[in-house]
Amino acid sequence: MVRATTAAVGAFLSTLLFSASVSAYDRVNGEGFASRSPVLATQGMAATSHPLATQVALDILKKGGSAVDAAIAANAAQGLMEPTGNGIGGDLFAIVWSAKDKKLHGLNASGRSPKSLPFNYFADNNLEKIPSHGPLPVSVPGAVDGWFELHEKFGKLPMQELLAPTIRYANEGFPVTQLVAYYWNRSVPKLEQFPGFQETYMPGGKAPQEGDLFRNPRLGDTLQKIADGGRDAFYKGDIAREIDRYMKANGGFLSYEDLAGHTSDWVEPVSTNYRGYDVWELPPNGQGIAALQILNILEAYDLKKLGRTSPEYIHLFAEAKKLAFEDRAKYYADPDFNQLPVQELISKSYAEKRRALIDPNKAAKRYEAGTVALRHGDTIYLTTADKDGNMVSLIQSNYRGMGSGMTPGDLGFILQDRGEMFSLQEGHFNQYAPGKRPFHTIIPAFVTKDDKPWLSFGVMGGATQPQMHAQIVINMLDFGMNVQEAGDAPRILHSGSSQPTDELMEDGGYLSLEDGFPMETRRQLVQMGHQIRFESGPYGGYQAIQKTENGVYHGASESRKDGQAAGY
Repeated sequence: MVRATTAAVGAFLSTLLFSASVSAYDRVNGEGFASRSPVLATQGMAATSHPLATQVALDILKKGGSAVDAAIAANAAQGLMEPTGNGIGGDLFAIVWSAKDKKLHGLNASGRSPKSLPFNYFADNNLEKIPSHGPLPVSVPGAVDGWFELHEKFGKLPMQELLAPTIRYANEGFPVTQLVAYYWNRSVPKLEQFPGFQETYMPGGKAPQEGDLFRNPRLGDTLQKIADGGRDAFYKGDIAREIDRYMKANGGFLSYEDLAGHTSDWVEPVSTNYRGYDVWELPPNGQGIAALQILNILEAYDLKKLGRTSPEYIHLFAEAKKLAFEDRAKYYADPDFNQLPVQELISKSYAEKRRALIDPNKAAKRYEAGTVALRHGDTIYLTTADKDGNMVSLIQSNYRGMGSGMTPGDLGFILQDRGEMFSLQEGHFNQYAPGKRPFHTIIPAFVTKDDKPWLSFGVMGGATQPQMHAQIVINMLDFGMNVQEAGDAPRILHSGSSQPTDELMEDGGYLSLEDGFPMETRRQLVQMGHQIRFESGPYGGYQAIQKTENGVYHGASESRKDGQAAGY
């Protein structure tokens, strides 16, 4: 073992002072950390991070709506009720299992940068990186187009019926939940300076508190226009013209032409096989294949024998993540602007080469990206399933909490700041360019077994996502957990890797471990050269629906969020 430095031991001991004791749930069976049992149903299921959105989805399913209809309705509700994580000013990705044709369909509904904003603008204005808020990181919002693409292909009920519950809640009001209130209040100091934000999101001059009733009739009006006029009402009608006017008046570049020219892309999901199960992600510009790379590297180890809380397993996981994230920093970008080596990156042979770089006893300070032919984001993830066997894995986000802060006129929503995720390094795959999709953190996931649906799942939260995707799969397949326990289990989070936005890892980054890992494990990880930090809250938000061989849906919801899984 590597001898711990005095500084490392001191930093480790300081984290222990802040660590709470392991939570104990008084349950008669299951894992001791489990917060609840999975929810079981046969006719339909929804799992979201907001209870009212889950109920909206169930109502749609009971009316004969498809899983896609329920997902759209729930996403609309969350855009109103959870503006801290998503909204129609942001982007969307989805994976859909179609029972009719027995295959997965992938949708990339992310938007592109303004065509009128040139690369040299940033250097000419002495900007070394794209700002996190304000007009410059705003890209075309793709969510609404994503809804209509999904609806045209898999929808049953009219869009007016899908948006009606949210329009009603927007006009009549809804109670703000605990975690949403926390993040809402945390966002206010950063965003209250931007035009339109206070008028929409600070009634009475302040953010709402837990239990306050909040109304957003402006968003209700906007959603009514979309329900009546379709996607063109957003991208080519009065909404687009208002966004154009607002951006021009406030130093922005996003234009009517950018909105009118937007399109989503249907893409083929990609997969790797792990322990006999096919794990599916969408290809870049998202980061989903990082989860596949992590799983490929770890597949060669007997993780079950090592044990979930062992320092050996956590060390291997952290090193696999570091390796995958070096490739993520170099290669993940808009495929329309680059030839991306996706199949090489997720191949077993490539994983074998990368695995050989891991020292089983020592944490690496630096890895290079392989040679082949995040920041904390705020997001929502939801999943739905219907009586016909269709399942939807959907993720949607404004990025960085409530987004850019730019809140156009009386439209009732904030524009995203996803453009911050471009690189300003010339020649980088993810280099900023007009009309280009930025690197994206939000990723839906799916698992099939013998070409049948097994698990629709996702974990919201910036760079946390691929790490937690891999951990959910490992928890279920290596450690034998059920779908709820897999999400409740204490999580491992490595931070500080190299990024697609030019940051380089030189010091090995650091590990954050949730309560539930033994002190002896933490001590040994420090002795192996890992930095350990205490952090509260960055471990992501999980939702999942598993389908068993007898056709029963097993729903799970994140105990760290406000939401719930429910079925009928």
